[in-house]
Amino acid sequence: MYWFTQELPTDEAIIAWNDGDLPELNRLTWTPSNTFVRTMYNRLFYQVTVCNEFIRETTDEKLSGRGVSGALAENVKQYRAEARFLRALSYFHALDMYGNVPFVTENDPVGAFLPKQTTRAELFSYIESELLAIEPELAAARQNEYGRADRGAAQTLLAKLYLNAQVYTGQPKFTEAATYAKKVIDSGYTLTPVYNNLFVANNNITGASEIIFPITFDGLRTKTYGGMTFLVHAGVNNGTMDPAAYGVNGGWSGFRAKSTLADKFTDLTGANDDRARNFVTDGHKKENTDIFTFTDGYGLQKYRNVTSTGGKGNDTSGEFIDTDFPMFRLGDVYLMYAEAVVRGGAGSAADALTYVNRVRQRAKASTITAGQLTLDFLLDERARELHMECHRRTDLIRFGRFGGTNVTYNWPWKGGVLQGRPVSEALNLYPIPSSDLTANPTLKQNPGY
Repeated sequence: MYWFTQELPTDEAIIAWNDGDLPELNRLTWTPSNTFVRTMYNRLFYQVTVCNEFIRETTDEKLSGRGVSGALAENVKQYRAEARFLRALSYFHALDMYGNVPFVTENDPVGAFLPKQTTRAELFSYIESELLAIEPELAAARQNEYGRADRGAAQTLLAKLYLNAQVYTGQPKFTEAATYAKKVIDSGYTLTPVYNNLFVANNNITGASEIIFPITFDGLRTKTYGGMTFLVHAGVNNGTMDPAAYGVNGGWSGFRAKSTLADKFTDLTGANDDRARNFVTDGHKKENTDIFTFTDGYGLQKYRNVTSTGGKGNDTSGEFIDTDFPMFRLGDVYLMYAEAVVRGGAGSAADALTYVNRVRQRAKASTITAGQLTLDFLLDERARELHMECHRRTDLIRFGRFGGTNVTYNWPWKGGVLQGRPVSEALNLYPIPSSDLTANPTLKQNPGY
């Protein structure tokens, strides 16, 4: 759901499936009754609910009353901080996607009641305060078990929160964004030498130096037809692509690249930029003339269920996937720092240029000069580096390129037409689902719906 809602309405991805009202995401024509908008919302608040309960049951008083002390109590205290991080992450996604949402914490009652609606500015402040409070309680960056949140994860989320503060609250916080990005950068993470090794079945090893916070998957222990199983299978076509080359037993002919993403690269043979090697051009055309024809658009198989040496995943049948989803990674943080500085945040312009060129050099792309480091360049570079990693909708909104009748940047099927057209600024937020408005009559719908 996160991938659907962050990628399909943008200039990066299009999906051929006609499931229910999924095509509304391709066309930016969703309504408050859209199934996928509702399901993303419901999953966010399910996660908040589970976190609230863990936090509620792990207070010092309750632990003491149950005889929990010593090392075990200290371990639980760290888990509690990690649960608060996960709750803050869910609320961050709610803030980014839905804006003014109902708000509950461990201090609210369990059971049926009507949660009060918070404002976007209030939710921003809450997330900020939670992350600052747990920062010292989390394990130091790169010192926790792989897959669990540490200080680097919290600092990355703070940097993201601050980078988008102007959208969320009307007040820019680019200096704070640069400050927290630099904390992450100085924590010992390094770029994975080979770009595509970030997205393979053993990326828990090959990408471990760069990945700050993954969503972990395993072909035997996390069997699901969503998640990375979707992201690998759905990008493969059985006719123009060889499923075995991607470590799966068949393609689902789902998503491929929009032509606007392909246009961000000057050489689709991959000779100039390793990141372009994810495109499959044979048997495909660049244009997205027909939404429901998989070959209308270059194939784009960034994620693979094979290891860096070509081996199979743990599920040797090729059904379920080992590849982890890199929600936060250093390449993104480098680009966030550069953007915050270019936007006027306090920081080093020389460092900003160095970080961007590190990202490009890793991909075998040419380096840039200080004069080329502009916001327009950074938006395109974020597409080249981070496509299909669920950043694009947020990026386009922050850069003023998403909703708005005066926005001139278009892409295929934006607004429901092939050539694209401007859409309402209201679409910068998803609607509060009709089902929740019915269940909680105190909620007010987002403007424009």
